[in-house]
Amino acid sequence: MAAETGAFAFSRLHHIAPWRRGSTREYIPSGWVRNMQNPCRRQAAASSLCIRRRQKSTPGRWNVARRSSEQWARPQDRPDNVVVDVLIPTCNRPAELAVTLAGLAGQTEPAFAVVISDQSAGQPAFDHPAAAAMVRVLEAQGRPVTLLRHLPRRGLAEHRQFLLDQARAAQCLFLDDDVWLEPGALERLSTALGELQCGFVGMAPQGLSFLDDRRPEQTAAFQAWDGPVTPERIRPGAPGFERWPLHSAANLSHLSAELSLQPGQWVPYHVAWLGGCVLYRRDALNDAGGFRFWTSLPADHAGEDVVAQWQVMERHGGAGILPSGAVHLESPTTVTDRRVEAYDVVLKEDAV
Repeated sequence: MAAETGAFAFSRLHHIAPWRRGSTREYIPSGWVRNMQNPCRRQAAASSLCIRRRQKSTPGRWNVARRSSEQWARPQDRPDNVVVDVLIPTCNRPAELAVTLAGLAGQTEPAFAVVISDQSAGQPAFDHPAAAAMVRVLEAQGRPVTLLRHLPRRGLAEHRQFLLDQARAAQCLFLDDDVWLEPGALERLSTALGELQCGFVGMAPQGLSFLDDRRPEQTAAFQAWDGPVTPERIRPGAPGFERWPLHSAANLSHLSAELSLQPGQWVPYHVAWLGGCVLYRRDALNDAGGFRFWTSLPADHAGEDVVAQWQVMERHGGAGILPSGAVHLESPTTVTDRRVEAYDVVLKEDAV
């Protein structure tokens, strides 16, 4: 079944979109993928390749290199601008936050800043020794880190809007406090967003305890983007909503293996929505209203990210990125009251 699923999925990778400056792409007779690292790599299935190499660092884009350990004690200036603002809402998760920050410390490009907003009941999570140590590592690397307390709690949507209001970079990554990123994940996301020119891209976090749990009935909905990413309208019961099981368990890890993706290659695909690790064009998210709909929601709600993404998708489109370098820590959820789904309230009059 896995082989059949892989063939089914790979058959969709057949079209190469118009090249964009600064991208790298391989064309393979049986499909296409993007390649960021080694465009000269030949695959067993490829008899011919059409290749474009991603150009090296461009002034103004990769403008602040990560400082390595021999530089940590040297004086440094806070960078005037960065490519990505990483926005992390957190609540009562000090250990998980430390792991999340450790993943960010492993990213090399692009230049980024971090904003952490804490709503913990007691001591803020970033005061925990492990989290505080990772904050110090990031700052020593030259990554600006802003630590905020945001109380009282007015709900998940309001918390995200507060974080969005702090952002200044052209791209903003909403990263949950229980997600670890593999090295290179942020660069892959930023490159994809720049090339695809859509509203957002994301990596659905994978639960690696499910690596031996293959679910072909859930991965059957996989569909790579065939050409440019275009706007879509997603609602419960409408076409596209049925894609949501794609992001369960370790489905994306299994799809990546079935597609024989090599290091540096990536594929954009259709999503219903993404949770946990989503990189937006800040102007696109603001154009779609951001999370300002929080005023219409009770404090206890879920699914606020779904509403924001659907509104961005309708105007600018959005895509998932395969492979996913985001790992879910599989800690118990802190969102225990899910009686109110945000889209049932905010988009009630716009339902199918």
